[in-house]
Order: sequence, then C-alpha cells, then structure tokens
Amino acid sequence: MTSPQVTSSPSREEPRAGTIRNPVLTGFYPDPSILRVGDDYYMATSTFEWYPGVTLHHSRDLVHWRPLGGALTETRLLDLAGRRDGAGVWAPALSYRDGLFFLVFTNVASYSGNFWDAPNYVTTAPDITGPWSDPVPLHSLGFDPSLFHDDDGRSWLLSTSMDWRPGRDAFGGIVAQEFSVRDMKLVGEPVIIFTGTEAGVTEAPHIYKRDGWYYLVTAEGGTQWEHQVTVARSRSVTGPYEVDPAGPALTSRHVPEAPLQKAGHASMVETQHGEWYFAHLTGRPMPPSGRCVLGRETALQKIEWSSDGWPRVRNAEPLLEVPGPRGLAPHPWPQPSETDHFDDPTPRPEWSTLRRPFDSSWVSLTERPGYLRIRGGQSPAGLHEPSLVARRLQHRACIFEACLEFKPEDFRQMAGITAYYNTRQWHYLRINRDDRGGVFAGVLTSDRGIIREVGRRISVTGWPKVFLRAEIDRNDLRFAVSSDGSTWADMGVRLDMSILSDEYAEERFGNDPIMWGFTGAFLGLWAHDMTGAGLPADFDFCTYRPQSPS
Repeated sequence: MTSPQVTSSPSREEPRAGTIRNPVLTGFYPDPSILRVGDDYYMATSTFEWYPGVTLHHSRDLVHWRPLGGALTETRLLDLAGRRDGAGVWAPALSYRDGLFFLVFTNVASYSGNFWDAPNYVTTAPDITGPWSDPVPLHSLGFDPSLFHDDDGRSWLLSTSMDWRPGRDAFGGIVAQEFSVRDMKLVGEPVIIFTGTEAGVTEAPHIYKRDGWYYLVTAEGGTQWEHQVTVARSRSVTGPYEVDPAGPALTSRHVPEAPLQKAGHASMVETQHGEWYFAHLTGRPMPPSGRCVLGRETALQKIEWSSDGWPRVRNAEPLLEVPGPRGLAPHPWPQPSETDHFDDPTPRPEWSTLRRPFDSSWVSLTERPGYLRIRGGQSPAGLHEPSLVARRLQHRACIFEACLEFKPEDFRQMAGITAYYNTRQWHYLRINRDDRGGVFAGVLTSDRGIIREVGRRISVTGWPKVFLRAEIDRNDLRFAVSSDGSTWADMGVRLDMSILSDEYAEERFGNDPIMWGFTGAFLGLWAHDMTGAGLPADFDFCTYRPQSPS
C-alpha cells in the first residue's frame, strides 16, 4: 500500500519516543506485518494452529506495544479443525484503504513434500478490533499473501508461487494479480514479477511506493539461520525488479554471535515524520542448546535510505536497541496483573486456544463465576477437539502457577498444566486417577511422540484444591504441587525445555522435511476426557511471573 501522508518534518530538537528494545514482541509472534493509520501503529503476526487466528498489537510510539487479542475469533472466520502441527494461519498481512482495514491470510490445510494446500483469503473491518467480514477466498497459488494499494486506485495481491513438480524449485517466485476492492475478487491473470536471488526460498512479499519507485521486500534463505531481507525495485508494479546491489538489507547469517538470529521476513512502515522502520522476524538462541525456545519473535530496525534510494539497515545486522521515532511522545500502556483470577466474562488477550475457538461448547468463564471451566477434550494427539487454553512463553525464566479443582472418575480423565509445543513435543503435570481409585499428581512427557511417565507420583486424594507450578530457567523445567499454595512438593524430575523449539520439532526423512517447526513454547491449562463425557476441570486462578534467569 502507499504510505500515509507525511504530516510534518521534525526539527533536530524534537525528542525521540524512547529506545526500541528488541524483540518488541517477545515469544511466538512471527512474520510481522506492520501498518500505520494516522497516529496508530498495528502489527499482525502468524498463529498457525492456534486461535484466535492472527494476533494483533497496537502502538502509538513503536516502543511500547499492547496486545489486542486476535482478528479471527470464530469458526465463521477461520476453521482449524484437523489442521496438522505447523499448518493453519501463515503470514497474514494488514493494509488500509478508504476507511477500511484489509487482512489477507493463508489457512494452510496441509503440507507434505513439495505439496501445499494453501488457500488465501481476504477479510475487512471498519476498525482494527472488528467486526471482521466473512473471509472471501482468493487463490491457492502459494502462501504469504499481501495487498498493495497503489495511488492510481488499483490494488494488487502478492504471494509466493509454489511449484510441486519434482526437479523444480518449489519456490517459483513472487506472483502478483490485480484485486478489485469494489468487487472483492481477483481480476486479470497472475504474473510472476520476481524470481529471487541465489539465496533462494523467496517468499513474504510486500510492496511499498516511494519517490516513483516500487520497492518489493521479500524474505529469502528460509526462516532459520540463513534468513534474510531482500529488497528489489522497479518503476512498474509488475516489474522488472532490480535487486539492491549492496546485498541483503538485513540478515544475521554472517554474525553467529549476534543475540538476534534468523533476521528476515520483514515489512516496512513510515512514521508521521518521514522515518522508516523494518518490522522483522527474529529468534534468540538459548545457551547451551542453541535452540530458540521462545520461538520466532518480532523486532524493529531503523532504515537508513542510501543516497541512491535504497532502504538499508546499518551493517545489515539486527540490533537489540534502536532509536525510537522522532517527534513522538512516549506512550506506555497499563500492564496487566501477573495473575488472572478469571473474573471477566471473556478471556484476556494473552490467552490462546488450540484448533478450536474459545466458546461455551467446551470452555467458559461464566458457568462457574470466578473460575475458568475447561471440559475435557481429545487426547494429546487429537487434532479436532483438544481442550487447551495457553499463553506464550515470553521470558527465559518464569513461574507459571494455577489452582485446580478436578475429580477424575476414570484413568482416561486428566487435567493440569503443560509446557507445550505441538502434539509430539510437550511436558504435562496432570491430576489423574489410578486403578485403585486414588487421585494423584504425575508427570508425562512426549518427545517426538514417545510418551513416558517420569519423576514421582504424589497422592492428592482428598485435596479440595491442587496448586500446580512450573518453574522455568532457560532450558530447565521443574514441576511441583501443593495443597495450600505455600508448601511445595517437587515432582522429582528436571525436564528439557529446548525440545519445545522449532529447531528440535522439525523432523526429516533424509533431506525431506516431514514435520515443520514454526511456533514456540506455550504454557497452558489442559484437560482431557477420553471417555467422551467432557468432565470439567475448574481453574481458580493462573499466574505468569517473569524471573531473572540463573
């Protein structure tokens, strides 16, 4: 889209809004699409198999961000039932035209080998918080869609063009097709406008217009350690595009010691005073494993325009601290309480649910006021009706606590807290029933689908409430239980958090990936009832408390 009109030029005396400290969105918030509308900045990020689909954040200064929850909150807008791990919502993009927000996204149904079933959709809303319209299907040529609204009144849909044929490059280039805003449909024929550089894996296209140039920003190298931001430009929206001769605008691949790795998948924004920034994906390796347990996060970098008109980051390397925009006052937001007492009738924006939306068929904040009631769902391998309410792990060290009331009547019924990555990678402190009728706390862990019971079993028979704790310190996780919330019994096992990472979750057969890792670690409240009865688990409160790592 064309940038909003520059409202003024800052004087040298105008202060900056502060210092941007990266990542600005910590934890699993990848593939950022950034947008300014007037004085408001918005960010949309990928959610994959999690509801609500497409997380939204809001800022007034690029320094401080607040969560708005998600855009796709119901099955009418997004159906994730049956989506495999790593499928679902990939790389959404926000744009704005004539008083209307546009959101385009892919709901990946499946991927295997070079096959992708990747339908793209567009939905609109008069306000960033909705209501969002019924999504309109576009094409399924590839993923990572975005809309560019030109100043001549025309709009264009961009995406990857995927090629499944053996012996071909699966990433066949960037495809553009005109989009009619009036009719909400594609018109004309799709055309390949850019085939990328030797870095390969060309994806995540966004177009921006400045001084008569169309700037095409893409991601290349894959979303792991070789990731980069590539910029090309043309005098025509459909090309031909020339690549910046200076090379990538941003990458971490040549600086293995940098704290921000995987830099790529960027979008651009212009401030009210004519400064530009990249919003980009990044990951922070956790020593000693080197795995990014917090997932792919979002950072901001300041753009410096070269004398010949190229957008670049100094040394093309991501920085932990970046000057905030000139001419904007700092705008911090109130910070939520560490403890959610579940007193509100709707979930706080930090909560997500797995593969099905938050609705009264299985979860409620009003059925028992002051409690989060979760009715037991499918097994941990279930892809249609799991019962998991979770939040992103956002710190290297934290304590996660909950208070549970649960009366299992069968060994197939269990509930508790989990550190979760996907159906094959998780740790679970659960309340369960043994064959003699006793109720106990015990730990299950799943490593690439192999489930083991580890540590101690602690009897909780007769406890009216069970307090559950997960204590995370970098790569280590320890579980504990308590009858009163003050005296804790350790479960007797130290668990590896690093297996809850993209790097570990990816599985290959030879050189061919059979399972992708795209998300990040969650901490959640989980309930299972494999009898089908939907036995409720009632959570009185839940606390997420950041700690200083050892």
